[in-house]
Amino acid sequence: MIFQVTGGLQFFIDDAHPPTFCSFVKMEKKNSGATGVKEIARLANVSIGTVDRVLNNRVGVSEKTKAKILKIIEELNYQPNIFARRLASKKKLRFATLIPQVSNETKYWEAPLNGILQAASEIKDFGIEVINFFFDQNDKATFKEGAAKINAQEFDGVLIAPMFEDESLTFIEECKEKKIPLVFINSDVPGHHNLCYIGPNLYQSGYLAAHIVNYISPANKKTLIVNIAKEIDLHHHLLRKEEGFRNYFEQNGGNNALTKIDVQQTGYAHIKEKLAEQLAKDHYDVVFVTNSRVATVAKYFEEHQIKDIKLIGYDFLEDNINYLKNKTIDFLICQKPQEQGYRGLMSLYNHLVLNVTIDKEQFMPIDIITRENYQYYSN
Repeated sequence: MIFQVTGGLQFFIDDAHPPTFCSFVKMEKKNSGATGVKEIARLANVSIGTVDRVLNNRVGVSEKTKAKILKIIEELNYQPNIFARRLASKKKLRFATLIPQVSNETKYWEAPLNGILQAASEIKDFGIEVINFFFDQNDKATFKEGAAKINAQEFDGVLIAPMFEDESLTFIEECKEKKIPLVFINSDVPGHHNLCYIGPNLYQSGYLAAHIVNYISPANKKTLIVNIAKEIDLHHHLLRKEEGFRNYFEQNGGNNALTKIDVQQTGYAHIKEKLAEQLAKDHYDVVFVTNSRVATVAKYFEEHQIKDIKLIGYDFLEDNINYLKNKTIDFLICQKPQEQGYRGLMSLYNHLVLNVTIDKEQFMPIDIITRENYQYYSN
């Protein structure tokens, strides 16, 4: 969006990022506060109060009058001084986030948290408080505890990673009753009440992984799918990836034999035992790990000098990159987790403060990372 003031000076506002105080002060020289509202009211032949109701999306204005006012606002390129409005407001908006805690097993959630913290820092001057809650992704009871803590307080918007489906559905219904907008990141719960979903297209992500396998492992070869997660049946985002992976071969007539193992204890000793047991039964050309824990499989490959099996997994994490560099991991599929956290919180801000229409689905790009291009990639 471009604003022009006296002397031809232009200011650019990115709708995806909150405007600075400086930009609003300079912008107001063109259509400052009441003067802008008065001009809109004069042109629309309505009262200032009617214009204010439209600007604040309040009821009491007919659709015909509202449309007329909005057209004039668009023609004048009028923007209210949101910074001043937020300072004048006595109510402080409060957002809550509920995501997995960063653990030694996987540091994946450090990236979305960094995105959330970045967004929180940018919008705090607009009177918005962000409180972060965390759960153990291996323990659905901790998700319920975090959700209960949020329900016990007053929040205007919530960002969650709906990792456990049944528990997420309960929380979604509770927020719906309170009319609290919800943003989902990383995994979706389609068909339920939420403001938007920001993250990968899980089905297409698995489909793409299968396409890679088809290139590096011709027909009549064997692929092992490895799901590493506690409460495996509840991690629907892993199962959705697997669905896309399998459907690729069904739809493209592939003869690649697929075998799956679910590893429900995430400690390395147990993963090592499960891999040894399965690899003793059969030889595989490719191993596809459906989440960021691919480094644990790479560790096993390295310990046992396994070099004839291609390894594919997810996410731009330090351990994964190290195994990518030493050629143990062949491909990583990455989906910008830091941007998911940032855009998730900013969607709440844009919806509640700027009254911007939010796209229901905001899919992240699905990036293929190799040892040749990893150094140019960022989350």
